[in-house]
Amino acid sequence: MGPGADGRTPSVDQTHRRPEGATDAEVEAAGTVSEAMEYIERARGRLYDLHQLIGRADILFQQAADQLDQIGRAELAERIRTEVVGINLLHGRWTFQMVEEFDDGFWSTARELDRSVRDELTGGRRHVFEAEMKEASRSRGRRGHEATPEDSN
Repeated sequence: MGPGADGRTPSVDQTHRRPEGATDAEVEAAGTVSEAMEYIERARGRLYDLHQLIGRADILFQQAADQLDQIGRAELAERIRTEVVGINLLHGRWTFQMVEEFDDGFWSTARELDRSVRDELTGGRRHVFEAEMKEASRSRGRRGHEATPEDSN
């Protein structure tokens, strides 16, 4: 984002200011990588949801098997214990292993690449693209349109 209509560069806070020499295309590319990382973070949250949901279901299946034993339905209880309780969700993996493999592999690699792109294109600054969008969209002087929290004092 270049100078505004008045010839001045918008007053983006220093944390998110475009570094000297960074082009629009570089800032946009860094923003796209950042957006991709946000989707990965959302997916990671869902993976942790899966981990906890399956773990809770496993405990409930164990509880149901105990209840079935108590009412004389040992055959059904045994099927639950042997066919569902403690079974791998994926080949050779419980959900904790899926979470760890994801975190140690893809997620860690993506985070490092996000950081490398930011370091190279925006001097390590995060959300430069979004900060410039905010600056271009806000109505200066209006409550709720402050550039930073400090501006609202």
